[in-house]
Amino acid sequence: MKKILLATLFAFFAVSLFASSEEIEKKGFLTTKWCAENDMFKDCRLETAVCGFAGCFKEWEFGDPIKEELVLYVHDDGRYYKITLDKIHRSELDEAINRNEVTIIGSYDKKNDIIHAREFKAPPPPKKSFFKGCL
Repeated sequence: MKKILLATLFAFFAVSLFASSEEIEKKGFLTTKWCAENDMFKDCRLETAVCGFAGCFKEWEFGDPIKEELVLYVHDDGRYYKITLDKIHRSELDEAINRNEVTIIGSYDKKNDIIHAREFKAPPPPKKSFFKGCL
């Protein structure tokens, strides 16, 4: 009887531990929070990835802490999700930042509204095109 009670308590504990986060795979536009809030997707300034807002390079000095807040704007939902990089190095995201159709895979914390990314898939870079000039 004790074993059944302990197994039930363990199962309840495990379910309550993982109930706050669920596995998620979202596809959207990977950018910074400032650019998403100001609807600047195509023309998002890269300085917002370092110091947090456009024009901040005038105040920011090398050695100051980086204020990077990455978000994934999901077109289907019409909103953005904050992202933390749990198992991804920031340098790996260089190919995906300010690009559309980026897929973020990780766990979603409903309570804090954050996606804890553990991997991502970026679309291939655009193909080079040949322009002849005047036709």
